[in-house]
Parts: sequence; C-alpha cells; structure tokens
Amino acid sequence: MHWADQTADKIIKRKDKKEYGIATGATPSGTLHIGNFREFIMGDFIARAINDKGKKGIHYHYWDDYDVFRKVPKNMPKQDMLKRALRKPLTEVPNIFDTKHKNYAEYHIADFEQYLPVVGLSPTIIRNSVQYEKCVMAEEMKIALENTDKIKDVLNRFRKEELADSWLPVSIYDEDTREEVSEIEYPGGYVLKYKGFGDKWKEFDFRKKGLAKFKYRIQVPAFWNYKDIDFESAGKDHYAAGGVFHTARLLAREVYDIEYALGFGFGWIGIKGGGQFSSSQGNITTLPDVLQVYEPEIIRYLFAGTKPGTEFAISFDLDVIKIYEDFDKCERIYYKKEKVDDKEYRKQKRIYELSCVEKPKPKMPLQPSFRHLCNVVQIYENDFSKIKESYNVKGKGDIDRLRVRVECAANWISKYAPEAMRFHVQEEVKAKLGVNEKNALNKLLNYLEKHDKPEEKLLYEEFYTIAKGSDMDPKHFFKICYNVLIDKDRGPKLAPFILTLGKERVVDLLKKV
Repeated sequence: MHWADQTADKIIKRKDKKEYGIATGATPSGTLHIGNFREFIMGDFIARAINDKGKKGIHYHYWDDYDVFRKVPKNMPKQDMLKRALRKPLTEVPNIFDTKHKNYAEYHIADFEQYLPVVGLSPTIIRNSVQYEKCVMAEEMKIALENTDKIKDVLNRFRKEELADSWLPVSIYDEDTREEVSEIEYPGGYVLKYKGFGDKWKEFDFRKKGLAKFKYRIQVPAFWNYKDIDFESAGKDHYAAGGVFHTARLLAREVYDIEYALGFGFGWIGIKGGGQFSSSQGNITTLPDVLQVYEPEIIRYLFAGTKPGTEFAISFDLDVIKIYEDFDKCERIYYKKEKVDDKEYRKQKRIYELSCVEKPKPKMPLQPSFRHLCNVVQIYENDFSKIKESYNVKGKGDIDRLRVRVECAANWISKYAPEAMRFHVQEEVKAKLGVNEKNALNKLLNYLEKHDKPEEKLLYEEFYTIAKGSDMDPKHFFKICYNVLIDKDRGPKLAPFILTLGKERVVDLLKKV
C-alpha cells in the first residue's frame, strides 16, 4: 500500500468525521524553493488519498505572512529598503518589485501560487495576517496565556536554559511603529499590555485589535484546535525530540485538551551536485526552475514515488533522461502495456494515479522519448509545427503532452545537457576531407539516393560495408559523417539520426562534399 493511503487509513481509523483537515504551512520571507514544495505536495497526496476512500479530505495551507521580518535574503534587490523594514510583520515590508502586489509577502505568495494549478494543487489558502487581524483565534490565545506556566514547563523540558519569568506565548506589534516590541505583560482576561514607542505602556483587547500573534511553537497546536486539524507534516527536524511538532503534541493535550494532529517529518531535498536550499542565503531552486525541465506529472512522480522520510536530490544532469524513462515505464505499467507481477503493478499503478495532475486518461497518452526529443528539437531548431508533423500527432491531449516535452527537452539541451549532446545541423560542409574520405561519403550518398525509405538496420549495416570497401576503420567513417552533418566528431546514433534528419537534407549536404 502506498504511504499516502496508509496515512489516510490511520487518520480515518482514528476518528469518524465528515471532513478531515490536512495542514501545511510556509513563511513567505523570501523566494519559495522546491524544498518548500515538498510540504505542499505531501498535503495534497494525503488529502487525495482520503477522498479516494470516499471521505472528504481538505488540504489547508496557511501562509505565515504575519511573522516578523528578521533577515534580508541575500538574493533580494533594494537591500537598504528591506533592512528598514526589519522587526515588522512581513505584510508591512514594502513590495520591492515592479508589480501591483500590496507588500513583500503578497508578492512571494502570488509568485508561488500561480504554479500550483500547473502541478495539480488546489489547497484552501489561509493567510495568517488576515486571521490575526480579524482576531479569530482570540479564544485559543486566551487559553494559551492562561496556561503560560504549563507551556513554559513543556518547553523547558527540552531547553538548556529555562525561559525567562516574563516570557509569554505571544508576540506583539506596536500599533504605531508596527515593530515587534520587547516588553509585554498579561494582566488577565482578553487584555495584553506592552511597552511601545517612547517607553509608554499601552493595552488592548485582543478580541478587537489584531496586534498579537502566537509564537510558532504555540501557533501549531492552537491552529489544530481552531481548524480541527487531523494531520500536519513538516521537515524532519521539527519532529525530532524537542522539535516544534514534538512539543506541539504535548501542548495539544496539556493546554488545549485535544488529540494532537498526526504527522511525520519529511526528508530534505536538494539539487544533485549542490547543497541544501537556503532562502536567506539566496541558494535556491524554485518550482518554475524545475518545471522548465520536468513536465508537471513527472514532478509529482518524483515525490509520489519517494517515501516522505527519504532525502533525495533533483537532477538536472543526464539523470533527467532516466527519470523520464522511469516515468514512461510507470505509465505503461498502469495502462498494462508493459507486464510486471501483481505486486509491482499495484505499486506502480498507485504512484501513477498520484502523479497525474488530473485523473488518468482512459487511453494511454503519447510517449515521445525524451532522449529522442533532445535530438529532434535540435534537428528542427525548436520548430514545433515541424516536430509535430514528424510525430504525426493528432488529438489535443497528445499534442499538449508533445508540446510540454518539447519545451522541457529544449530547455534541458540549452541549459544543462553535456556539450557532447549538443549540436547544430550544418548548411555547408566545414570539414576538410581527403580523397578516400570523400569517396566513402559519396558511396553513402549513392546508397541514400537509391533507397526512398532506407530501413534503420540496413542503413547501419551499410556503414560497415562502406567502411570496409574504403579500407577505413568504421569509427573513422562515423567520425567523418558527424563532421559533415554537425561539425563534431561524435553525435547521436547515426542511422536513426540520418532518418530523423530526412534523406533529402542529408543528401543535399553530402552533395556539397
């Protein structure tokens, strides 16, 4: 059974409900990277699994856009402007980009959310700035404040130094400066006091003014109570002893008298050959970066086919070709075009279902080989109309898949492919050839002119016949062919390459030798 289905079973078995809440969260303090995406898609998989079992799973994603802006990411422009906004909530940080977004946080949220439908995600979005400003968790906040000693006791169990006597489970923004204040008091009820600008003490009713917010460790169980959350995952460090979700489970029971949300820690992901992501350091790879090379279903496949606790690296090197081949195999297994035993069929079938942006199509989609497309896009210089004609594709679904794969192959070739895989079909012959070499190529010209539709196997055998008849090492014959065709010593497999180029195009070049 797939891990998403196992998790769904545990959630449903635990409590019989009409709706099950699955929570994910992220802080828009900088550019959101593909590591953040793992949390999003974990929630999507589990909510889907619950729905597939005939229940209703709701994926809530909350943006912590009311968090304090503590550090300016190195990859952001207008650093001085951002530094002036430190200690304010993210919604008070100015939008430094040439867009119509109201603030810095809104820009980063919108920049990320626009790609979610592309990869099949449609969570119910919750903006914490709106929640806090509307004071919707005032009751949870009052409970936490009244149980400050219990909360401190739980947190102190995992600290080397105990929290200060004055510590409270909330933070406050000064109403005038909008900066986080350092001194606060809780006199009781729904009232909070703080020392604000000019060292003046102010007080407010947190049912009416949204100046206070939970500290993160308390926000997690408070949100579980507020939205009746059944599951929330996070990075595995948060689930370690003393981590946020470890203490949240204790606080859920001891402060809010509720069952904690189930969850697990997922492993970090990185880029093959690179380090872990860091938004603050500007070391990031984004979802749109990955979408340039991988079609949406394959991005989902990478996560659906990997256990949550497993760390893995996303590849942009030659592994890209293998990943496409692995996905295509999974798809063929789903449509029973490739035979495997029952256990493997069930495994690949579920992975494929979760990989699909929508429900699987009734008929297996077109599977243009990514490896072959890497040659085709260069042969036709990214001209999609010619590429589509060469595949003789009909039907909107197949045309759409071909278009996406063509774009991904073109991007990979131009940005990441090794130099050996890159080429440009020549219009004139640049190679300097000897008499024997020209004669050998003339024999190939004669063969192509005599055969309207050469077969790949027979053409391949002809190469060796020509080389032997020209007293030439076959490797050298291949080399001079590549010299003429792409001005390189090596290239794609020669027989299929010539056939893909088209007999007429090759004949025209050979006539110029």
